[in-house]
Amino acid sequence: MAAINEYSLEEELCAQVSALAANGGAVEIVAGGSKQFYGETSRPELTMDVSAHSGVIDYDPAELVITLRSGCRLVDVEALLAERGQMFAFEPPAFGEDATIGGMVASGLAGPRRAFSGAIRDYLLGVKLIDGRGQVLQFGGRVIKNVAGFDLSRVMAGALGTLGIILEVSLRVIPIHESEISLAFEHARADDHISWINQLGSQPLPISASLWQQGKSHIRLSGSEQGLRQAAAQLGGKALDYDWSALKQQQQAFFTSEEALTRVSLPPACADILRDENQLIEWGGAQRWLLGEVDLTALRERVQTEAGTVCAYRNHDAAVARFQPLGAAMLTLQRKLKSSFDPAGVFNPGRLYAGL
Repeated sequence: MAAINEYSLEEELCAQVSALAANGGAVEIVAGGSKQFYGETSRPELTMDVSAHSGVIDYDPAELVITLRSGCRLVDVEALLAERGQMFAFEPPAFGEDATIGGMVASGLAGPRRAFSGAIRDYLLGVKLIDGRGQVLQFGGRVIKNVAGFDLSRVMAGALGTLGIILEVSLRVIPIHESEISLAFEHARADDHISWINQLGSQPLPISASLWQQGKSHIRLSGSEQGLRQAAAQLGGKALDYDWSALKQQQQAFFTSEEALTRVSLPPACADILRDENQLIEWGGAQRWLLGEVDLTALRERVQTEAGTVCAYRNHDAAVARFQPLGAAMLTLQRKLKSSFDPAGVFNPGRLYAGL
């Protein structure tokens, strides 16, 4: 994560964006490339590699805040945090050694801890970016109490680079837990697991991850050794050595299959409406995965009645819309955001939705 000449690279990127905006061009923003599969498949021919924009700008372990350039590799940053006994609370997946901080924020993806500790946007304190006019903008700050522009920085999480080139981010981090244990339980049906895990969520238990697949529930407890012993005694179950990192990185057979993989987001306590043996449930019921071919149109209509969404996550036909179609009000809001940040449509057009 060696520092580079920040200003010369920023100026170069700004000049390139200004030229594209003036000439009606479009570009795909790339860095580590570990999440290229995510989002719509239609891409501009031109690419802009921002991986060289790397380096730690400021890290104050006592304040639990780190400020980074977007090209920093995620694995390097996590190693740096671990040296000081800290980590990202949202447990971001890398999907490759070259994954970057910019891609982490742009994708908005999070790991098993997400339902219990919060999403990336909950820890994003500030963002510096280049907008579609070639201007450098900065929102938020490096301290938690500085709320100026806070919401605007948070909209960059999950925007897939459609609103600008992320240059820098300030993120809140948390201490690494003293200890962790995993417990296994038998729940024949998905509904049994969903009801059980939501009941546990109303209790003061140090749960940091949950999973159900093929009749088995797994949970992870994180905290002090004494607290974990007490919680494990209260819960019962079978202690096991479960690889939550493999789940985070989607390295299990369920995720590495060549079959179509569909992500369904639902309210956690929603009953099992999928009824599929090739189903894996995370996040206390809020994230449910389906492996195999599905009727996406019918599934989306059904899930929408439960205030949920469906993402054609991986290995689907290229003609299929990747994300749940937006309602009229939300589509209008998305268009206004895109117009405000990128009026000429320079950045990643169509990566989220057609026409955006």
